[in-house]
Amino acid sequence: MRNPEKSGELRITHVITRLIVGGAQENTVASVLGLHQKPDLDVDLISGPTTGSEGSLEPLLQSQPELLRVLPNLVREVHPWKDAAALIELTRAFRKEKPHIVHTHSSKAGVLGRIAAHRAGVPVVIHTIHGPSFGAFQGRLANTCFLTAERFAGKRTTHFVSVANAMTEQYLKAGIGKAGQYSRVFSGFHLEPFLTAENDLEFRRALGIEGSDIVAGKIARLFELKGHDDLIDAAPDLLKANPSLKFLFVGGGPWEQRLKDKVRTLGVENRFVFTGLVPPTAVPRFVGVMDFLVHLSRREGLARALPQALAARKPVVAYDCDGAREVCQPAETGFLVQPGDQDELRKRILELAGDAETRTRLGSAGRRLVEKNFSTQRMVDDLHHLYLRLADEHALV
Repeated sequence: MRNPEKSGELRITHVITRLIVGGAQENTVASVLGLHQKPDLDVDLISGPTTGSEGSLEPLLQSQPELLRVLPNLVREVHPWKDAAALIELTRAFRKEKPHIVHTHSSKAGVLGRIAAHRAGVPVVIHTIHGPSFGAFQGRLANTCFLTAERFAGKRTTHFVSVANAMTEQYLKAGIGKAGQYSRVFSGFHLEPFLTAENDLEFRRALGIEGSDIVAGKIARLFELKGHDDLIDAAPDLLKANPSLKFLFVGGGPWEQRLKDKVRTLGVENRFVFTGLVPPTAVPRFVGVMDFLVHLSRREGLARALPQALAARKPVVAYDCDGAREVCQPAETGFLVQPGDQDELRKRILELAGDAETRTRLGSAGRRLVEKNFSTQRMVDDLHHLYLRLADEHALV
């Protein structure tokens, strides 16, 4: 536990709902580990328990256990008793440890953490918008509840960090905060494994992929709103037009068996490879054997899979959703498709599958964009500079 009397350093507490394998969680862990190396910061992380089939990132913090505290009552599901208990526990922790800045992530921790920080008198409260918590992707009642909660918490927020400008625009349109309260900080990741990813023929064979196969990859949890069904629905026509196509689904989740059953029903199971859950460190190896990435999420701040694929010179086909267009630049690094437009989706997939020169051109441009903007160090430095600016504005140290 940190010493609240320690002077000369900015005390930063990050809060997140759980540390499953996912983009927001990987971003948060990388940020905490990177910021911990800054000599003028004292950083730690509060998380709820990591439950579910998505795997855990907690082992990444095992070598520095002092950085992580787990609150059992901070759970993902709406649970009035546990939510009230988590709010009380967070408020007590902030009052006792007196962080200069509380930085929240994810929906549940974002709301409870900001309310608790406000109640405890924390001078600066930051929230990162990794993805939208409200929108047309959900029912009217749920949307109203989440929007109301975000507006309430937004009034108790000093500054917002958006992983894409699309998130800033969406929140401002909803009446949350003012333009000057937002900063875009791309979700950085360790570039080197993707920059050096290779098309390992032996690994392809181990996956059941032949050297002549054209691999359309998808990296996402096997769950709703991720677009797996759209790609599976397109597969029979795609395979008729180009029998060399093979589809590689990287990731696990509760929909895995249902999706496997679906490809079997369509008679295309021999053209699909399901990896199941893989740790983040293994993802570059799978990206290396792809020829291009297909990302069809209907709810995403800015999916890490897009810049990860581009770092490996793999062009992308993506739904024009949220922040996708900030890295999937039409005809420059890939192709954007309107959500649900099956004709355009098939056209763009077949275009990339049939033209190696286009794949190389788009992938090379994508790598240049990602190298400039998506390193972990760039993300950490941007956050560090933001903290120092806000600390100066609020006379924190």
